[in-house]
Formats: sequence, structure tokens, C-alpha cells
Amino acid sequence: WDVSKVPNVLRDAMIWYRAKHGFSVGIGQGKLPGNRQRAISSGEQQFTDRSIVNNALTLDRDVGLFANYVSDSEVFAFRIKTAVTAGEGRNALPSNKGLAYTGRLELLPLGVFSGQNDYLEGDLFHEPRPKISFGITGHFNSRAQRTGGELGPLLYEPRNLSSVHADMLFKYNGWAFSSEYLLRQNDNPKTFDSDNNLRYVYAGQGVNTQLSYCTRKMWEVALRHSYLTPQRELEDVELQKTQYGICLGKYLNKHRVKVQTDVTYENLKNPSTGAGGNFQWRFQVELG
Repeated sequence: WDVSKVPNVLRDAMIWYRAKHGFSVGIGQGKLPGNRQRAISSGEQQFTDRSIVNNALTLDRDVGLFANYVSDSEVFAFRIKTAVTAGEGRNALPSNKGLAYTGRLELLPLGVFSGQNDYLEGDLFHEPRPKISFGITGHFNSRAQRTGGELGPLLYEPRNLSSVHADMLFKYNGWAFSSEYLLRQNDNPKTFDSDNNLRYVYAGQGVNTQLSYCTRKMWEVALRHSYLTPQRELEDVELQKTQYGICLGKYLNKHRVKVQTDVTYENLKNPSTGAGGNFQWRFQVELG
């Protein structure tokens, strides 16, 4: 409500046609094929929230046409995911002539993960053999109207946004390692209204890395390092951020029923004014 002045209740509303040989096409509203952490459900995260890198630079849900091709194998697998969408995000924003174009490629050189373990955080399945996945996404949003493309308040002028996401995931015998790089670019990210009020695209780059181990009794320890830096044109309004976090979790029914707590130290840096820092503590119970 505070962003678009309409009640944002509807999240996913897709009609899919699944053909033979791994091809599928869908129309409606759903998640764009962006970075892995955004695609993983919020109820299946290791920490109590996604990273600051994801929150600043991710893609989100949009309305349009989606097409995927999946080739799964125990030896080598790959997925191709594409979308042509309105570019304005979910639910009732008026659109313009600009569209958004998204493409993602995933390579699994050691074959598919157990279940859908490549889209769950942590190795709760205790993969019996090493599994690895590499993903890369390209995204262009023409005449975007929101500060984050599909997310955020309305800009005072449309902007063209270019994004690149790259991620990798490794799991074996309870160990999980993941890392992702997100980049969003715009040559002129700031917009102003007639009273000189400022709204800007968050343009910049960041890296989020997580390492964890889950025991057979379903206790898990996870470490996180996140680094986020704004584009040079935004250094006067945005800080460089670095976070170091540790999380302890107990899975009672995998991600459906779990208890999690994490502690994070955040360092804030501005090239002109220096640095500061803070500690954060969070706790949650998931009942899904």
C-alpha cells in the first residue's frame, strides 16, 4: 500500500502449458528468473531474511510471458529460463511502452540435486555425492518506473536498467556453499520532481556468500558475508555496507517447521564521512 497505493495481496497467478521434452510456457504474474536467493522461497532460507545484496539489487515478480526449457540428468543437466514482461512489478501499476527482457542459464555438471535441493538453502538432504550448479542471468528493463525496476516507489522519470546476476552452489554430505554476484547499472540514476525532491534507482553491485553445515540430527550452523556498494553517482546518498553473520538453526520438519536465530555485524562506510557499525540479533520460528 505504501508503495503503489493498491493492496498488494496477489503474488503468483500463472497458467502453464508443459509440453514434452522439458519445454514449458506460462502467462501471468510470477517471479522473474533472477538470482538464486530470490528464487528460493522466503520459507526456505537459512537466515531469518535474505541478504542486503538481494534486497537492494534483486529482480522481483512481474506480469508477462515466461518460457523454460529443462534438461535433467544424473550426469549433466541444464535449464534455460526466459521472460518478456511489463517491467513494472506486480499488481496494478500502469505500464508504458517499455518492456523487460530476462534470460537465465543454469548448468549442473554433476547432474541434478536430490529433490529440489538446489532451490533450498542448506544441505538438509545430505547429498550422497557432490553436486554443483552455476547460474547466470541477464536482464534489461526499458523505461522502468520504479526505483528497483519491479520494486520500490515510483520514479519521477522512467529509467533504463541493466542487470547481471551470477551465482554458484555446491552441496555434499550436509555441507553447503553458495555465492552470488549482483550488478545493476544506470548512467543517470537520479530523478527529481518540480520541487527538486529526489528519487533514484539503486544502481551498484554486491556479493553475498554463505557456508553451512547441517548435522544428521538437523542442527545447522551457517555463516554469511555480504558486501554492497552503490554506483559512483549515488555515493552521496548511499553507504557502502558489509555484513558478517552467523546463524544457528534447528529443523524439526525440514524448512516447514524450524527455529532460527542469527547475529550480524554491519559495517557502514562513506568515502567522505568515514565509517560506523552496528550489531543485529534476530529470532524466528517457522510454521509452514
